[in-house]
Amino acid sequence: MAGLYLEDFEIGHVFQHTLRKTVTESDNMLFSVMTLNPQPLHIDFDFASKTEWGKPLVNSLFTLGLMIGISVNDTTVGTTIANLGMTDVTFPAPLFHGDTVRVETQVISARRSKSKPDRGIVEFEHRAFNQFGVLVAQCTRQAMMKSKGAA
Repeated sequence: MAGLYLEDFEIGHVFQHTLRKTVTESDNMLFSVMTLNPQPLHIDFDFASKTEWGKPLVNSLFTLGLMIGISVNDTTVGTTIANLGMTDVTFPAPLFHGDTVRVETQVISARRSKSKPDRGIVEFEHRAFNQFGVLVAQCTRQAMMKSKGAA
């Protein structure tokens, strides 16, 4: 499925993404190892068992990447020129091994570039929830998107 162009984004529209992912221990361990993050809260079951959570937390940067990744197929696959930034990133509740993540994305704003007429900037708010409907991650993302005139 091709991504959407600048002109296709309607301010206020909320995408309910159909892709979901159950996060495994392997996902969390591999991501932590690949990013050289030795935080025992993510990779040491004994350490994590002595915290208020009682078990390892999924690495929050994995959660952020998964949230954005789930949104791509419905919104920006092949039509993004660049991610410009992510702001207001929060993790209001923990994510654990075995949790299933679902994501929704709201279009906050869209505008044509003043200097390059073949593109524009779309601002998204992404929200990730676990299988119980608890918000586990949220962020605002600015993406430079192709315009239909550039296609």
